[in-house]
Amino acid sequence: MMTPEARSAIDAIRGFNRFYTRQMGLLERGLLGSRFTLTEARVLYELASHDVSTASEIARELALDFGYLSRLLKKFERRAYIERTRSSADARQSWLQLTSKGRAEFNPLQRASRKLVGRMIDPLTPGQRLELLGAMQTMQRLLQPPPLPSAPYSVRALKVGDVGWIIHRQALLYAQEYGWDETYEGLAAEIMGNFLNSFDPRFERAWVAEQDHIVVGSVFLVRASARVARLRLLYVEPSARGLGIGTHLVKECVEFARASDYKTVTLWTNDVLVAARRIYEAAGFELVKEQRHRSFGKDLVGQTWELAL
Repeated sequence: MMTPEARSAIDAIRGFNRFYTRQMGLLERGLLGSRFTLTEARVLYELASHDVSTASEIARELALDFGYLSRLLKKFERRAYIERTRSSADARQSWLQLTSKGRAEFNPLQRASRKLVGRMIDPLTPGQRLELLGAMQTMQRLLQPPPLPSAPYSVRALKVGDVGWIIHRQALLYAQEYGWDETYEGLAAEIMGNFLNSFDPRFERAWVAEQDHIVVGSVFLVRASARVARLRLLYVEPSARGLGIGTHLVKECVEFARASDYKTVTLWTNDVLVAARRIYEAAGFELVKEQRHRSFGKDLVGQTWELAL
């Protein structure tokens, strides 16, 4: 039987919900004067917040019925707000990405939402704003379900800010472990610059491994020709080695290359990178060429490896 205290708490929460939906205009036919419902706007926000997403990820994040979300995404696709790219990991699943038209529809919503919240808090003193934020954080902490046990690592798509960090970490690691000089950092920066400037999501992809929201590894697959993909800049942080991250990242590259109808994956490395070479060999790559060279302040043996798909 419900206690008077519980009944009172329920009534108070329902009252707050009515207040908040009225304040934010959530009951209007179109959110913030737009053509979009609240749910449509939230889906647009999820798409805009990530380079690529899947329907499963969006449904899980928003706790939406998958059938309903699927119909909504088809509507967005008909209006050319999103584009789909077949997933390399599962041919039944697609990567979703906002088009320029979709982003043009989302940006006014974002601005209107910020403006509305700005008007709401503008009359508050700095102390009142801190009190409000503290109350909101307390609500979120108390009502949010406890997190599930985390996996040793997760793999995601590239996000803004990753490239600079990856260049920084690789330059430091190779200097510490192999004594390479700053010219390697220059090479990594050049490779990353070319990747970003000519990125084609239909044929190119990047994967980033994380532990507790910290980048611990990455790899890039770029288009060398219509038939050949090139694997570039594989690395794993020392603290995360032994978990199979490198093997996982290379597998993602190979599966994506195969799904994209490439015939060959090629890569260039150096013989001193023993752990990486073991991963390539285990994945089926074959050494096709070796050549001595002077690079990064060291005498090295460069190696070209290839995998026929």
